[in-house]
Amino acid sequence: MPGLPELLIVLVVILLVFGPKRLPSLGRQLGGGMREFKDSLTRKADEDDAADEEAEAGAAAPARPELTRAQQADVLDPLPDATKAPTGARDESATRPGS
Repeated sequence: MPGLPELLIVLVVILLVFGPKRLPSLGRQLGGGMREFKDSLTRKADEDDAADEEAEAGAAAPARPELTRAQQADVLDPLPDATKAPTGARDESATRPGS
């Protein structure tokens, strides 16, 4: 564990690098980040507990249907037209040299 002289040297170097004007904002950012990290850990634990309770109650969410590649490519069209060629297909003529 570092002693008092090493800690003072580190603090002086931090003061020289960042300056006295930026140290309060850096402290606030560091504190806010640590608080957000702690909150995310406790929220995740709460969500896990809630998910366990739902699983025990038997309340399962309905499964989403899987989309084909053509349906995934055209996100603005709610009902894809079967007569259209699928988008996102590979253009063979562009990949072969001399064609």
